Amino acid sequence: MVHVTTRIERADASDIARLGAFSAATIHEAQGRHGALDSNIKPIDRDTSFIGSAFTVVCAPRDNLMLQVAIHYAQPGDVLIVAAGGFAEAGMFGDVLGNACKAKGIAALVTDSGVRDTQELRELGLPVFSGSVSIKGTVKETLGALNQPVVFGGEYIRPGDIVKGDADGVVVVRREEVSAAAELSAARDAHEAELIKKYWAGGTTIELCNLTEVLKAKGLTTDIEDAS
Repeated sequence: MVHVTTRIERADASDIARLGAFSAATIHEAQGRHGALDSNIKPIDRDTSFIGSAFTVVCAPRDNLMLQVAIHYAQPGDVLIVAAGGFAEAGMFGDVLGNACKAKGIAALVTDSGVRDTQELRELGLPVFSGSVSIKGTVKETLGALNQPVVFGGEYIRPGDIVKGDADGVVVVRREEVSAAAELSAARDAHEAELIKKYWAGGTTIELCNLTEVLKAKGLTTDIEDAS
């Protein structure tokens, strides 16, 4: 017998929406280079992005029973985090379950295993991020954990933590740090926008990144000094 948790604590919707304005890379950098999932987990459609609360699922390799249970209990705006041992040779999610997710308002699905029916999923418009694409079918046999903390993509993810994904990858933010992460991301975006303006005004990388003394200390010389 396995007892599963269906109710999770979620962050404030307005804080989640504010954080969603920023890219996964910006959020990762802004929160001290934390939270980035393994780089092999990528979108099947690079034009999609998402943000939402993590609804964690543990599936046995090549077995999507608990994924179907999770879809039943997940709420609109949730992101299904499906840990299946990183097993690549299984298409554990496709267009039929994709439609089930879309109909419920589930924000996205992220798995370290494989998915299939990728053309149909792209047309559906559901953000799907996976470790692989595989046409191989799955069984529905093994019970597993629902809404328990998981180590997924190299990161520790708790139910209700915030997950953001886009063309570059996926980042996780602790539920209680969402508002702070949004403020830090906004500051980083503003700094980078100012830096870009200075480049177009004639500024250089060594000058604007304060590298003159760093490079000198490391012993870098150029033929400019040779000619002087």
